[in-house]
Amino acid sequence: MAALFRGATLTLENSRYLDAVSRLTGELFRSDLESADLTTEVLGLEDRPAEVSVVAAEPGVVAGLEEAAWLYRRFGLSVDRLKADGERMRPDEAVLRIEGSSKDLLQLERVGLNLIQRMSGIATATQRLQELVSSRAPGTFVVATRKTPWGLLDKRAVHLGGGGTHRLGLWDAILIKNNHLLFFGKEEEEGVSLAMRRAWPHRRQAAFVEVEVSGLAGALAAGRTFRELQQADPEACPCLLMLDNVKPDEVARIVAALRAQDLWEHVLVEVSGRISEAAMEAYAASAVDAISMGALTHSCRALDLRASMEARAG
Repeated sequence: MAALFRGATLTLENSRYLDAVSRLTGELFRSDLESADLTTEVLGLEDRPAEVSVVAAEPGVVAGLEEAAWLYRRFGLSVDRLKADGERMRPDEAVLRIEGSSKDLLQLERVGLNLIQRMSGIATATQRLQELVSSRAPGTFVVATRKTPWGLLDKRAVHLGGGGTHRLGLWDAILIKNNHLLFFGKEEEEGVSLAMRRAWPHRRQAAFVEVEVSGLAGALAAGRTFRELQQADPEACPCLLMLDNVKPDEVARIVAALRAQDLWEHVLVEVSGRISEAAMEAYAASAVDAISMGALTHSCRALDLRASMEARAG
């Protein structure tokens, strides 16, 4: 399962992640400011010293402080992080304090707050859903998908909530989906075997190899092919079987068949495809390894935090 949990690499020391943060925050700031902060200019507030505290309005898991602090410091502001990313926060608890000129604070306030609110919302939802799944099946984990409007930042937020990152991008792993299988045969089980054999020699470039199937025949074909490839070459890599848009009762039947045919130990099983919170426990009951949910990131609710400003003597 470690292959699906690589969020610890998503820090500002990672050049790929730093570039993602820089590009996203730069675009958010430019689109908000454009050419000027008209209100601040006409009120003559540009050079007054001030302090902003970011305060939780509801409980949750805080995330995005590292990224927001990096943004504020780029503009010469002084930042004090009062909580660490991934920690729980209580209502009315301050998580970040920023000092500097009122001009910079007012221009950056919304971008920084949006960043923390969105990432905290994702982290909080992920933790809650992971706790729900763990209560039913301790060995089942919630993971993200590539339905991430904010890319690697969304993936880091999932990580901070205790979820798995899955693929970090198309470059990261081999995931053979139904649109790939169309080019390898009319029947799913035939295409699965041919595509997996084509991909297998390139597994050293990938964090894992995964194939998507939609039913029992494809799942068994994938399991048998994975077992054969692993036995032929001891230098294996994590092998995943994605059951896409498969109902919980059918997932249970597939898992039972994989166990009966001595294939279970050769694969990690992931379920995906419009999985609702109400259905999660039913999927977990089959003891699958991972439940992937696009809803973690593509339609998350931002957590409620507020920015409170005070003027300072200067």
